[in-house]
Amino acid sequence: MSGFFARRPPDRPGLAVFLNAGDPPLPVLADLMRMLDDRRVDCLELAVPFPDSVTDGAVIRRSARRALAGGAGLDEVLDFLGGIQPRLRHLRVALLADWSHTVRPLSMPGFVRRVADSGADGLLVHGLPPRLRASCLEAVREAGLPLVATCYATSAAEVKAEAAECASAYLYLVAHYGRSGGTLTTGHQELATALAVLRKAATVPIAVGFGVRSGADIAVLHGLGADAAVVGSAGVARVEHALAERADVVEEFQAFLHTLSPCSASW
Repeated sequence: MSGFFARRPPDRPGLAVFLNAGDPPLPVLADLMRMLDDRRVDCLELAVPFPDSVTDGAVIRRSARRALAGGAGLDEVLDFLGGIQPRLRHLRVALLADWSHTVRPLSMPGFVRRVADSGADGLLVHGLPPRLRASCLEAVREAGLPLVATCYATSAAEVKAEAAECASAYLYLVAHYGRSGGTLTTGHQELATALAVLRKAATVPIAVGFGVRSGADIAVLHGLGADAAVVGSAGVARVEHALAERADVVEEFQAFLHTLSPCSASW
């Protein structure tokens, strides 16, 4: 099983958090990542910031604009990751890069090799055109870089099967259509069914995201069969609040982690 969530006892849900590299600024982000590592958070989905994401709501869009305004481009993010990754003991980093903004100007093999050389533990390519999936798979396999594949709970059976086959880091199951920043849907049967189907095919952990905002949400997902939860907008909003109030971002985010702890989870 993938190392992203494998070191957590099976009765405890795993946790991935999303942040844009550069929001908070990279020196503060380094301190925040060390805190996440100390708290034994399993995964950071670290985005190379890009503008006007069609899948994100206002909170993450504002975060990306702040990061871009601060100069966080691909070179800066990979250099940053290369410097901090060797010091992380538990936290795994899945780099998220947008196809159109970040990957398209480069060759796929060259881009993937740079990500692998940075020390990233996995890669998620946002908005990858279906016609390029084969070349992406070939590139990550040659580089030995685990891939995060995605699908929706409502995706067609063949889409779920392809995601399960391609995922070598973990499978990100998006709970519902729409933009990030909402809440979990009230009806969970569809999500439970999707998890059961994917469980039969996937060889890696399944993490569910979109609308996860609390420890209660994480407990629900774990009860439905998810290995882990992905928390995005709620955490990014906490960073935004700390920056606006000139508060300590690391302390604020650590307090936020406490609100996510369902019962026995170490974080």
